[in-house]
Amino acid sequence: MSEQVRLIKKYPNRRLYDTKTSAYITLGDVKDLVLKFEAFKVLDAKTSEDLTRSILLQIILEEETGGAPLFSSELLSGFIRFYGSAMQGMLGKYLENNMKTFVDFQQKLQEQSRSMYGGDNSHLQADFWAQFLNFQQPAMQSMMTAYMDQSKKMFQQMQDQLQSQTRNMFTGFKYNNDSSDKAEK
Repeated sequence: MSEQVRLIKKYPNRRLYDTKTSAYITLGDVKDLVLKFEAFKVLDAKTSEDLTRSILLQIILEEETGGAPLFSSELLSGFIRFYGSAMQGMLGKYLENNMKTFVDFQQKLQEQSRSMYGGDNSHLQADFWAQFLNFQQPAMQSMMTAYMDQSKKMFQQMQDQLQSQTRNMFTGFKYNNDSSDKAEK
């Protein structure tokens, strides 16, 4: 049987109530649920509006202001620029897929490290990740450049095709921009 999603209610006084434990909890407690991979949902106690994303964003904000930030100002500015653009949905899916791949890869690395060296080998994993990311960055840059070039070509082909179809559609109409024709009328 699948595990039931844990329900947390948010009251107007900004307090969070965990219905599983029948107790008020903090954002820190919600962060612990995330770290334990526990499925949960935060709902407004009055309207039943889903506030899960809002609460997760609050936790991220606290983490970003509390220590070593994960996101640079340049990266955050880039995210903001994607809102409202045609690429917004695609960026979200891209980031989600890459995060899943990153987490899966990290878990496999931890499993292999434990089987080879036993126990906690986080220092070895940190060295490996640094080497991996140094290799990954140029590869990703190359892939994105190729993707952008291909997208540019496809967009140009689509634009050319639309122009051609428009010309063909209006070939039966007489359009003359010559001022001498206007003078004759």
